[in-house]
Amino acid sequence: MSKFWSPFVKDLVPYVPGEQPKLAKLVKLNTNENPYGPSPKAIEAMQAELNDNLRLYPDPSGERLKQAVADYYGVQPAQVFVGNGSDEVLAHAFHGLFQHDKPLLFPDISYSFYPVYCGLYGIASEQIALDPQFQIRVEDYARPNGGIVFPNPNAPTGCVLALEAIEQLLTANPDSVVLVDEAYIDFGGQSAIALVDKYPNLLVTQTLSKSRSLAGLRVGIAVGHPELIEALERIKNSFNSYPLDRMAIAGAAAAFEDRAYFEQTCRQVIESRDAVVAGLEGLGFEVLPSAANFVFASHPGKDAATLAAGLREQGVIVRHFKQQRIAQFLRISIGTPEQNQALLDALSGL
Repeated sequence: MSKFWSPFVKDLVPYVPGEQPKLAKLVKLNTNENPYGPSPKAIEAMQAELNDNLRLYPDPSGERLKQAVADYYGVQPAQVFVGNGSDEVLAHAFHGLFQHDKPLLFPDISYSFYPVYCGLYGIASEQIALDPQFQIRVEDYARPNGGIVFPNPNAPTGCVLALEAIEQLLTANPDSVVLVDEAYIDFGGQSAIALVDKYPNLLVTQTLSKSRSLAGLRVGIAVGHPELIEALERIKNSFNSYPLDRMAIAGAAAAFEDRAYFEQTCRQVIESRDAVVAGLEGLGFEVLPSAANFVFASHPGKDAATLAAGLREQGVIVRHFKQQRIAQFLRISIGTPEQNQALLDALSGL
């Protein structure tokens, strides 16, 4: 702590990202990265931008990418916002769309960046307990609020909320923005983007880090009513007018355009997830139903922290959370079949 820090900075509790260890021959299953590389067409599009035009600023609005997203989802470009990773998009939404006179509502087991944003922007919040099966109870959100946000599928549980339940949330909260954070939607859920034309209070965010294998590129999107998008644009242009560089815009647009490659790799991850679940259950683990590219598992006879440490000794890294309610769970990203087998082999000896 420095004497030059402001009181505001001293009180911040920052988000702690997943570990990025630099060890050789590591089976890295802790940060939900895609085990398969990005679309070859996306790589080709990015390589095409490595020319003298890099001396010029990129398109501040990312119109090429907005059009690709709009075409993919059957919406208008005016309904699309693009930013530097979905974390930045979420930050703009917290800053520009959630109200301060009532608490923001989100699940007690959820993306741990949400309370960080609340602290950053001075937003009161209330964490709503998931049910004993770690599912969202829609009726628990029927209370005064300044907005609602939740991941779907949820993180770190992987549980998914059906579109019908999301509609219930939207109709019960017509005066609040409901933000559905769909970082993992492509691995087993139905996107709420299908509802944006019907509900002006719905904003859906997504990332290209997971299902489109572009975590290193940092691209996120939001889709919603044009008035919600306009608010995000106003925040963006008061913060950073050029959030995406030329390569990011080109690569992300090409990734959306290459539907065949995207669908193929998603299928591979889903098939591997099913195999991992079967393997874990064969070792005595209890696994929550997952619609994401990870699973959330516990063993009734073994301590999760001890298991995580034992796996690390064998070169396999998974995510263990210390939050009391989930302290006996491991979040395990889905890797290649070889990585998944290495995980199961390591667990069998613990």
